[in-house]
Amino acid sequence: MKVYGIIGDARVRRSLSPAMHNAVMAAHGLDACYVVFPVEPEAVGPAVAGLRALGVRGVNVTVPHKRAVIPHLDELCGAARELGAVNTIVRQDGRLIGHNTDVGGFAAALEEQGFDCAGASALVLGAGGAARAVVLALRRGGAARVWVAGRSPARVQHLANELGAQAAGLDQAQDLAARAGLVVNATSVSSIGESAGMAELVAALPAGRGPRLVVDINYGRQDNFWQAWAAARGDSFMDGLAMLAHQARLSFGLWTGLQPPVDEFLRALGEAA
Repeated sequence: MKVYGIIGDARVRRSLSPAMHNAVMAAHGLDACYVVFPVEPEAVGPAVAGLRALGVRGVNVTVPHKRAVIPHLDELCGAARELGAVNTIVRQDGRLIGHNTDVGGFAAALEEQGFDCAGASALVLGAGGAARAVVLALRRGGAARVWVAGRSPARVQHLANELGAQAAGLDQAQDLAARAGLVVNATSVSSIGESAGMAELVAALPAGRGPRLVVDINYGRQDNFWQAWAAARGDSFMDGLAMLAHQARLSFGLWTGLQPPVDEFLRALGEAA
């Protein structure tokens, strides 16, 4: 049996990826399983070495390890090299290759939602690996302006410089949210319990018309303040399930050579959620 999985910190135990991938693998008759590997930050190196030793065929990588795994891999490909962030590791001829399917997954989710990036303006909250993937997808899609705001000015500026975006402070978020056609939460928090401070910031964002689409890359939050803000404005809202399904399909293809329809991944997510 071939083993695949996902590595992240303790939060990875809540991931829907195992249920999704296992359902699709079973549907295609693969002798394979997909499991969770909780890994604390100080153990990333030994964990990647364990993948090698145990012959694991491939894994997804989630917060907070998307950059930390890189020194322990043999090669980076495509968007992973450009971003300096890995969300998929593929075992190939005994070597571990880092890929990033978040970029393509986010772009496909936007397209499915009917949002055209070409000429658009966007505000992205966050400066981690997920935010980097979102910004690259928007820039590749022809967005005219991409503003990035976050709690760490240095990280925001670094991201903006590398990927051709414009750095902004959180104190500018109100003005930018009113001007952007798309607002994306690429931080890891979406509920008051996760961050009361971020909830206050979102509540203070303008109530008038602005974005046509609000996207939260997270999913499964019962009190999602991004969704509440979008509803109050009458804007469309998309959570992270669509992006998860599309990036999973791309990862699945890298591991197996198969490209099932994205509906198979979405259906499995719906059954697991």
